[in-house]
Amino acid sequence: MSARTLTLVALSLVLGLGAAWMANNWLSAKLNASPDDNLQAVVVATVEIPFGQMIEAQQVTLVRMPKGTVPDDAFDATDKVVGKIATFSMLRGDILRGARVAEHLGGSTLASLIATDKRAISVRVDDVVGVGGFLLPGNRVDVLATKKVSGSSEAQSKTILEDLRVLAVDQTASTDKTQPVVVRAVTLEMSPKEAEILVKAMTEGQLQLALRNPLDDQKKPVQPAVAAIEKPVPAVVAPKPVVRRSGGGGGVIIIRGTAVNTAKAQL
Repeated sequence: MSARTLTLVALSLVLGLGAAWMANNWLSAKLNASPDDNLQAVVVATVEIPFGQMIEAQQVTLVRMPKGTVPDDAFDATDKVVGKIATFSMLRGDILRGARVAEHLGGSTLASLIATDKRAISVRVDDVVGVGGFLLPGNRVDVLATKKVSGSSEAQSKTILEDLRVLAVDQTASTDKTQPVVVRAVTLEMSPKEAEILVKAMTEGQLQLALRNPLDDQKKPVQPAVAAIEKPVPAVVAPKPVVRRSGGGGGVIIIRGTAVNTAKAQL
């Protein structure tokens, strides 16, 4: 082997070692980067988490994402979400946010799904009232009430409540089913005032649920009640007394309205 060949081999080894050293230093710098870099720890779902289900440790994991892409209410540790209730269905890879989970303070998981200013009311249904079994947790419905007109064989129907959220069907608050299932009861979320209207309507007649498009959140405008204009009542004027003198007896007759009095004249 000539001296020139040995020189080229030695030069190649030196250049290779130098390139490996530089690559190793660059990789070490990236791995040992400061925690205050542009990445942030975020909790994401590793599997699909249905609506109303309690979040378990094996369903979430911690990943690092650019700070500009992380929502303000995201969680930075898995122990902060384990044991909470999913108030929305989550897909694999979704970021867990405070607005999509609720605290489980005991009792059934359904109680944790109710908003603080709402109530849950169950309505007995059949295949007609339950929209042919197509009602699922998370759907929105209107409630129509039908009752007989007094003194007539006719019936009247009207929409008494609008845009109510279905919390559960029977005893299921999960949306893992997509096929129609005939159930016996549907639990709806509503305000205390709406609950009073619904309970009263159940005692007066029949109810029917109408399934809404999830993008339709419009309600009928409430017509303001027109106050009746009261006509002023004219003041009652007391009749003036009519005084007549009676002939011969010296008496005076006083007529006040329908009352007639006779008084003696003073001489």
